[in-house]
Amino acid sequence: MIEFVRGYVDYVCPEYIVIDNNGVGYQIFTPNPFSFQENRDTIVTVYTYQYVREDLIALYGFRTREERMLFAKLLQVSGIGPKGGLAILAVGQPEQLIEAIEQENEAFLCKFPGVGKKTARQMILDLKGKLAAIAPTPRAGLAPHQEGAESLYAAALEEAIEALKALGYGEREIQKVIPALRKESLSTEQYVKRALQQLLK
Repeated sequence: MIEFVRGYVDYVCPEYIVIDNNGVGYQIFTPNPFSFQENRDTIVTVYTYQYVREDLIALYGFRTREERMLFAKLLQVSGIGPKGGLAILAVGQPEQLIEAIEQENEAFLCKFPGVGKKTARQMILDLKGKLAAIAPTPRAGLAPHQEGAESLYAAALEEAIEALKALGYGEREIQKVIPALRKESLSTEQYVKRALQQLLK
């Protein structure tokens, strides 16, 4: 088991990041890869979960051990795989998820991609009362891009749209939130978070 990978952020795309650790590039799938955009070429620590299947070995990475613990708990639920777990954590507010499970809020849980009533009910049955020990460490939001050409924000929005697609959201769902996003000047990570907040309303 790889506890964490510490190194330079070499590459960021909608699905994963690459951490350069002493010349070895680790491909790590994360809930919102663009949250690492501001850390490009700086050293970060990513807490990892190694997922092994007959036809796949992959690393999933998180900013905190608490987020990783929650991801591992989600994988124990029938009907939730790694991609679904990342989509659920991408909104960046694990406490919201925990509260929904504890309050048996199926309607909220069904707003995540790939989560229907059956899976939402299973999440509640499997996880209610078992997440109290997971108290996510709050992480300060990244500052938006400095004022500059509007094309920077347009590019950030396009990257955010690709990230939402990678998380499993459909074109129709994404199109509903784009008008509101276009009114703001944000970083890619912030666009993704804002879109997820709108999609979960």
